[in-house]
Formats: sequence, C-alpha cells, structure tokens
Amino acid sequence: MTPPVLDTTAIKRATTPELVFTAVRDAMIAHAHGRTTVPPPLHLQFPDADGDCHVKAGWVTDTPDFTVKIATGFYRNTAAGLPTNHGLVCVVSAQTGQIRAILDDQGLLTAWRTAAAGALATHAMARPDAVTLAVFGTGEQARLQVEWLAKLRPIDTVLVHGRTQDKTRSLCEAFNALGLPARPASADEAAAADMVVTTTPATAPVLHAGDVRAGAHVTGIGTDMPHKNELPPALFARAALIATDDHQQCLDHGDFGHAVRAGSTTDISDTPVGLLLERPVERPDGAITVADLTGVGALDAALASAVLAELAP
Repeated sequence: MTPPVLDTTAIKRATTPELVFTAVRDAMIAHAHGRTTVPPPLHLQFPDADGDCHVKAGWVTDTPDFTVKIATGFYRNTAAGLPTNHGLVCVVSAQTGQIRAILDDQGLLTAWRTAAAGALATHAMARPDAVTLAVFGTGEQARLQVEWLAKLRPIDTVLVHGRTQDKTRSLCEAFNALGLPARPASADEAAAADMVVTTTPATAPVLHAGDVRAGAHVTGIGTDMPHKNELPPALFARAALIATDDHQQCLDHGDFGHAVRAGSTTDISDTPVGLLLERPVERPDGAITVADLTGVGALDAALASAVLAELAP
C-alpha cells in the first residue's frame, strides 16, 4: 500500500508550539540519558549552487516510529524568489519497518525543531533577568529563534546583525510588527547583549569573544557541517558552562569541536543540553554560558511522530 503523503497544510493544521516544545524537550532529555539511537548524519555539499544537504535518522527508545529526514539549504534561492530550505521526513514503523507516512514538510519541521531546541537551550541557560536578545543572521531561522524564545520569556529589545542593510531592516520591521522592539546593530554591539543567538552558514566566526559580556549566554545553531564556524574558540575558553546537543556531533562538526582542536577547551568540558532542561541551571550572574547545537535526528523522530499522531484518523 502506498503510504500517505502529508503536505504543509496538514502539518500546520496539526501542529502547535506546545506540541513542538514538548516533543523536542522530551527528546533532548532522552538523548542526554542515552535513550536514543542516532547514527552520524550524512552531508552533501554543492559549492557551485551554494547549497548543502543533510540526511539524518533517529529513534527514541521504546517509541513506535523512527524517521529518516532529508533537509537542504540552498542559500542563493532567495534571489530567485525561492525558499532557502526544503526537505521531507519519512516516518517508519520501528516494529515492522513499514513506511507509515511521508511528511512533505518543505523543511518546516526542521525549522520548528531547530527553533524550539534553540529557544529551550537559551531560556534554560540565560540569566533569569536577561531581556536583551541579539541575533546574527536575517534568514528564516533568525526570525524563528527570536519568535520562539519570546514564547518562553519576556524580551524587551532585539538587536539584529546581518550582512545586508535591506534584510536587516526588513527583519527588524517584522519583529516590531509582532511587538518585539528591534533595531539593527553592529557585530560588537550585538555580541554584548544578554542573550546572543547565531543563525548563519558562516565559515568563520561572526563575533569576537572579547565583545561578549560577563553574564551573557550564547547559542550557536548554524555550524552543522565541518566547514562551518560561527563562534570563536576563545569564547569557549571564557565559558563557565558549555552545553552540546550531541557530544560526538559537536566534536566532529560543531563550534565546540573547533574550540577543542584550537586548544581553547577540552573534549570533556561539555554538558548535554537535555540535562540542563531537567532542572534549573546553576550559574553565577557573571558567568558566560555557551550552547552548541548541531541538530539531532532523535528530535526529528519525536516531532514527526507527534505530528503524525495528531493527523492519524
């Protein structure tokens, strides 16, 4: 029997932020405790088209389904009026191996999963009184990181640092329309915010470690392939707490790995993000904290299964 193919209209109808946060949080905690199966991701690069592709699989122990996901990012698409990100998720029974459904989400679930993971990590690790947020980048994920973190805590100022004035100004206007006061900022001003999130495909650090103030939290989500790098190794040397979503992945192709290879920190200095979501994070007010998120296939599995459960007759 041909498995059902569910499009973005159906997925949006069935999915709420609460469902995404719950699925992602529970999966991050399960992963931190070793209750998942996550093989290394497959990466493809298309330099002539400024594109890349990730294939990730994952399973949360004792759940009925596992998933295989294709996610692409082609960064020149915006010039042609096309979305940067595309993809689909294949949901497979962990009891029979039969394909239960194909979620033709056009990368939507990946975007929401990433936004929820970043927001959860930032909220857990930032000071309770942190209210100024800076975002590096002007794409879809930059917008989502701010919007989803605002669902978890008050934000009184958003600083946007982008490569082009037009995109930076446009994103600020979008935030202002949502009641989130936003303005463009230089890299050094943005790096000095209470909370900093980097959402770029950069291949060299987008900020200077010395510009990050004592007491700040920084979440990097863009370094998901070995050639990418957003956060400087020196920032990890200043951090009192380093969290990773997957230790081995972050060593292999995350900013944490760049810092370890530079000698700025050790390969045992990180804590799983999932453990920090279970209990309040103990952090001195003046401590700098850093989260390195590379994207975990088990989160995709948990979210796709949750969405499919809402869509099932």
